[in-house]
Amino acid sequence: MFRLWAKVFRDNRLMQDTVICDGSNDTRTHKIFSALHEVCLSFDLSEPIWLENNIQEFKRHAKTRFRQDSFIESIEFDFLEIQVIEED
Repeated sequence: MFRLWAKVFRDNRLMQDTVICDGSNDTRTHKIFSALHEVCLSFDLSEPIWLENNIQEFKRHAKTRFRQDSFIESIEFDFLEIQVIEED
């Protein structure tokens, strides 16, 4: 089972969170993008752009933060954090 935890923070406070589970046989990359898409639908957000720092941070820690520079539209929070919490 693949699980991704997404959290929205404002002023160092957790405002929203959700866990997306994926039991499919897709690749890890596809599971991540699919889960991020579900998170954005759930939180009513546009999908963030993966910048180089997001890619490197995610490769190292299986976790990254998307700030305003990753979103085309204005956001009403400080950052969206995603973290892989379980992989098969």
